[in-house]
Amino acid sequence: MSKTSAAVKNRYANKAYDQVRVLVKKGEKERYKKIAEEKGLSLSQLFVNAVEEYIAK
Repeated sequence: MSKTSAAVKNRYANKAYDQVRVLVKKGEKERYKKIAEEKGLSLSQLFVNAVEEYIAK
């Protein structure tokens, strides 16, 4: 990916999405990433799904 392509994608992401930072203990990120991959999700989507499920309850 060229710098131009990356810059375009970053500008779009900044316009279209808000960012939320989540801090977890060392090693937990890899555990969550593995779970997300097993479910066919991105790490971001795993967290979004978890939050939405929590809100729905």
